Amino acid sequence: MGGKSSSDSFDAVFVGGGVIGLASAWRAAQAGARVCVLERAEPPAGATNVAAGMLAPVGELSFGEPELLAMMLAAAQSWPEFVTEVEAASGVGTGYLANGALVVALDRDEAGELRRRHELQQELGLETEWLTPRQCRELEPGLATNFVGGVLAPGDASVDPRRLALALAAALREVGGELRTGTEVVDGLWDGERLVGVRAVAPSAEIHAGAVVLCSGAWSGQTPWLPPEARPPVRPVKGEVIELRPREDEPPVASRNIASERIYLVPRDDGRLVIGATQEERGFDTTVTAGGVHELLRECLPALVRHLSDRGLLRVGRLDQIVLDARQEPAHQILHDPALQLIVAKPRAQRAIDPRRDRPRDRRWCC
Repeated sequence: MGGKSSSDSFDAVFVGGGVIGLASAWRAAQAGARVCVLERAEPPAGATNVAAGMLAPVGELSFGEPELLAMMLAAAQSWPEFVTEVEAASGVGTGYLANGALVVALDRDEAGELRRRHELQQELGLETEWLTPRQCRELEPGLATNFVGGVLAPGDASVDPRRLALALAAALREVGGELRTGTEVVDGLWDGERLVGVRAVAPSAEIHAGAVVLCSGAWSGQTPWLPPEARPPVRPVKGEVIELRPREDEPPVASRNIASERIYLVPRDDGRLVIGATQEERGFDTTVTAGGVHELLRECLPALVRHLSDRGLLRVGRLDQIVLDARQEPAHQILHDPALQLIVAKPRAQRAIDPRRDRPRDRRWCC
């Protein structure tokens, strides 16, 4: 734009074009709001570009998390309708697979822990079934022989976050929302202590809004244009993921999500298999390492592959770990998407945000 800046006004601006930002903006636009999503890259990007997309509230059940389980089950139940609506609005497939999940125990210690979890699942009335190794291999012939048993969670599912982001971007545009890519937010626009918009570059623009919604994932806690007390208490948690492709003459390696205590495998509808994930505190480093790839392949259940692609990602982990455990929440961010976008798109987007009132803990600052 030749160094000149423009000025725009919206009911709500969403900073970050991952699945949460795109879905929230889409819902707000459906409700009649004028919205704009600002993304510094080209969707799908960031964690959305590499997330496995497991929708596994039952298979990944943990002890002592009844509130989180209730949220996860509610989110999972909304996915079929959500996917149908997104695909109809965009004409783009999301790669949603409602094929269930199989959690396997690789040794007797893991089997004991899995038995305990299965008992809890049964007590809570969740649909699961304990399977012998033979029964597991009947469902998934690609499994190795050296494991003890498994639990089938037929209601679990998965989605391809990359395709979901493309579908949401198309749906957003169809309903009149704006998506500006290659746009970096560098500052806030303030009316006293009230945040009333943002300043962006490439292209340069001042964008005024009734609400600014921060959806930048692991980077949210490092937002320099927000006062420290308004920055959400999150940090990056590095994970490495590999993607396998079967030989052209081979059937898909797996037909449903497969997980153990050490690893997970998530199939795509085109035969690809996502395997993840390492986890380490490395700040914002996204370097893919030989050690990380080796660890994933070493733990991976045997599969015939032809092509290998690898990527690094940054997921969100909380600093305080009081409300959400950093080891657990990153894996469920895609699962919670339908619920979060409805919360964010509520009428609070019609007013400016006051950092003294809108604290990070009440979730009005970030997704």
